[in-house]
Amino acid sequence: MSLSQNPQKPTVAVLIGRRHYQRMLSPAAWEALHRFAHVIEHPGDEPATKSDLLTLLPEAEACLTSWDVARLDSEVMAAAPKLKAMAHMGSSVSRFVSEAVWTRPVHVTTAAPALAEDVAITTLGLMIVGMKRIWPLGQHVHQGGWRESPAWPSRELRHKVVGLVGASHVGRHLIRLLKPFEVQILLVDPYVSAEQAAALGVDSVPLEEMLPRADIVTLHAPAKPETHHLLDAGRLALMKDEALLINTARGTLIDEAALIAELSRGRFFAFLDVTEPEPPAIDSPLRRLDNVVIVPHLAGCIEDCSHLGEMAVEELRRFFAGEPPLYQVKPDMMGRIA
Repeated sequence: MSLSQNPQKPTVAVLIGRRHYQRMLSPAAWEALHRFAHVIEHPGDEPATKSDLLTLLPEAEACLTSWDVARLDSEVMAAAPKLKAMAHMGSSVSRFVSEAVWTRPVHVTTAAPALAEDVAITTLGLMIVGMKRIWPLGQHVHQGGWRESPAWPSRELRHKVVGLVGASHVGRHLIRLLKPFEVQILLVDPYVSAEQAAALGVDSVPLEEMLPRADIVTLHAPAKPETHHLLDAGRLALMKDEALLINTARGTLIDEAALIAELSRGRFFAFLDVTEPEPPAIDSPLRRLDNVVIVPHLAGCIEDCSHLGEMAVEELRRFFAGEPPLYQVKPDMMGRIA
């Protein structure tokens, strides 16, 4: 535990665990944090447990959280009477906040926009290699083949129709990244009006209209009751032959049994960064089918997430300086965000 001596500085608790410092908090972030705050460091290597929070937060006016930090439940909040702000170094805050956080109220921010750019970049990469059929053609060459009548002909991303489900932070970053490829983007998002879609440079359409038109279907919606199995058997059957399906959002958006049945017909190809359950069962057909590639939930930053820490520290600096936040999470947003 380290404390600055300037009594005018607010006290900020860093709760992520020392093992995660190198990838989450850059030297610049540490310097900026110590410049405006007393810093209490959770001494453990792993993220703070509930017991740790009860010990660390009584004097804290703000905290830095990330994946696997224990929830700020009513008991934790009762033990943290001075807590005014929480900056989350991740995307979803729903697993970390409780009603007690909102009734205080605590100023909550998330680094979702920073993390979203990483996911969008990965998604764009999957689109390019997916349309080129890099995976199946690489396997074909590995087995002794070359260019002779491949089952999955190589194509380009340029001028294709992209069906985008969810104008989330990831979805909006992806729209920007796709501009040089001159694609037509069909957006499915009930929270975006036709006028707002036009301002983004996309067309707002119903899901049932998008699926049979899209060469690529990419999912960027949150896991909510209304999005559970959004792609069911009937909707998966609407997808074009030789289309590409990408899911870097949440596995619950797709009915896995229906997806397995549809992929078994060999009509289209899928890249799945997420599954339901996660990981998929050892004997799941998803692990054996030739027209699906599963990667272990790595679309976001893995090695270097320091930009999340820098954004979180900047959010706390802004809060204590009385400046507008970069991205604040409010209670009325919880029904439509991750």
